[in-house]
Amino acid sequence: MNIDKILLILIIVNVIASIKGFSDRLFFDKYKFQIGAINRGEKIRMLTSGFLHVDYLHLILNMYVLYFFAPIIIGLGVVKFLIIYFGSLIAGSLLTLAFHKNELYYSAVGASGAVAGIIYSSILLNPTMNLMIFPLPIPIPGYIFGIGYILYSIYGMKKKLGNIGHTAHLGGAIGGFALTLLVYPEVFFRSTFTVLILGVPIVLLLLFGNRLK
Repeated sequence: MNIDKILLILIIVNVIASIKGFSDRLFFDKYKFQIGAINRGEKIRMLTSGFLHVDYLHLILNMYVLYFFAPIIIGLGVVKFLIIYFGSLIAGSLLTLAFHKNELYYSAVGASGAVAGIIYSSILLNPTMNLMIFPLPIPIPGYIFGIGYILYSIYGMKKKLGNIGHTAHLGGAIGGFALTLLVYPEVFFRSTFTVLILGVPIVLLLLFGNRLK
């Protein structure tokens, strides 16, 4: 597919910033997400951390998923795409900050929050899409993937599974869901079933999320 200029710019900025961080520890530490530093007033980290990655595999996976799903949202217009991308990134950071606020040394990097929002937005806009998820041998509907993604992220938060920012993924997905409805409210009437079925776990999380801590 022909890559849109704004998507290309986002990928290039992610690549340049991440490669810089791989070789410059001071740069990486200055701009990564870290609770203690953010609490001291370095709020910019909630944005800049979304352009850093742990290693090349982390970077390539996020950029590949972004490249695959972003064109669906860019079809709404560049401004709406950027609102969803950056809004999801910040939503992931905000939920991470709220959930880990007492863990002063908690840190994270990656575009995963923004990418999760893009994935969720894509599912709302194209609910009939089928996704191949390893190791499943058959494609699954987008809305099934969306529900599974939310539930797995909640479980990962609760159990603190692996070195993965489950909270940022979840916050990003919620951001993508809400912002898509905000910038393109027609989606509620075009994909009512998908909006409702994806919205239920989000509403339950907002109501009872404090029990995850």
